[in-house]
Amino acid sequence: MTSTQEAPAVVPDFGDEDSDRKMCFIASKGTLDMVYPSLVMANAALGEGIETHIFFTFWGMDIINKDTQDDLQFTWLGNTAMHPPGKKMHMPQGLAGLPGMTGIATKMMKKQIADLEVPEVPEFVQMIADAGGHLWACKMSADMMDITMDNLVEGVEGIITATDFIELSDGGQVIFT
Repeated sequence: MTSTQEAPAVVPDFGDEDSDRKMCFIASKGTLDMVYPSLVMANAALGEGIETHIFFTFWGMDIINKDTQDDLQFTWLGNTAMHPPGKKMHMPQGLAGLPGMTGIATKMMKKQIADLEVPEVPEFVQMIADAGGHLWACKMSADMMDITMDNLVEGVEGIITATDFIELSDGGQVIFT
């Protein structure tokens, strides 16, 4: 295979029968780069007919908080893998701490996401809820941040404890993002 040829896609066959699979994601971070993994994977699971739950905890609560979900940021500070798109150079860590760099990095990442026609966070969360995904807020995090159901976006089913999430995830794949 030459470098210009793509490898053939491998598509798993789970049969034509209804799936009893369950996937449960724990979304614990609220930075723009850490929000999308759980949303993209949850959306893909729903598309495959898999029962899907997302448990938002700690800064992941920003994803479902009406006051914060429109203002998620990205910084490369501490991310030594950061590089400009398509480039083999790494961004100097010292620059990341300069005033305005978080805004620039956030704008750049939002543009890349939009160019791929991936929905912004509020729309993506609503799409997942509308498709039957189950959205849960962490009680301990809600208590720490003084958040109630009134603060959360439509589609969040409840504020539950970690024990509740362990119970509902019984038999499912649990993925921490």
